[in-house]
Amino acid sequence: MDKLQYKLEVFEGPLDMLLALVAKNKIDIYDIPIAALLDQYMEQIDLMREADLDVASEFLEMAARLVYIKTASLLPRQEEEEDPRLELTGLLLDYQLCKQAAEALRERAAFDTVARPPQELPADFTYKRTHHPLELVQALRSAWGKGKSLLPPKPESFSALVSTKIVSVASQTVYVLRRLWKRGTMAYLALFAGKTDRSSRVALFLAVLELVKSRRIRVEGEGELCQVELLVRRKVEGP
Repeated sequence: MDKLQYKLEVFEGPLDMLLALVAKNKIDIYDIPIAALLDQYMEQIDLMREADLDVASEFLEMAARLVYIKTASLLPRQEEEEDPRLELTGLLLDYQLCKQAAEALRERAAFDTVARPPQELPADFTYKRTHHPLELVQALRSAWGKGKSLLPPKPESFSALVSTKIVSVASQTVYVLRRLWKRGTMAYLALFAGKTDRSSRVALFLAVLELVKSRRIRVEGEGELCQVELLVRRKVEGP
């Protein structure tokens, strides 16, 4: 295996160093030659010490682990026992995935990128889903039920409104003035005599209020003794 020129700032930990050794020497990460990898690793540790660099405890801990794996690999292994290199392989694979994710995030968060506005893409209205026939039948039945609520109402729904005569307030105003023109004063309840439907009674009541507001009539008394008096006599025109 070729020597790897070591630079302290390149590696962020023992796994970073091991991953660099694996990549440099094109080692199969699923079948690591632990003896050769240990020699390369220890050589890098020696270079660090020769450069008067402090070797972190995590680097030494990884060296002890590699020695243990090498020793366990030399001993005879039972069939049910796992390969001692599997744990190291798993650590290296996880670390490699973390480095790839960190690199992707670094590229996205970099400030030297140029962003462009979103591109307008033509809308694709092609329906690409597939449905079971029973699901389509259920959807059709549901659509029929909703469609009934959107239909126009039946003519019978308007029969009560169309058959009822709408009485205007203006016509009842003329009615009150004509009654008072002849008599001058009359009982308030007498104005409502013969008014059986609700529309005419409401229109008559509003007409009385309008006439009182305009000071053309006056209402005095309470209850059945209430009287309506015409204040200003003027010619009452027909409707």
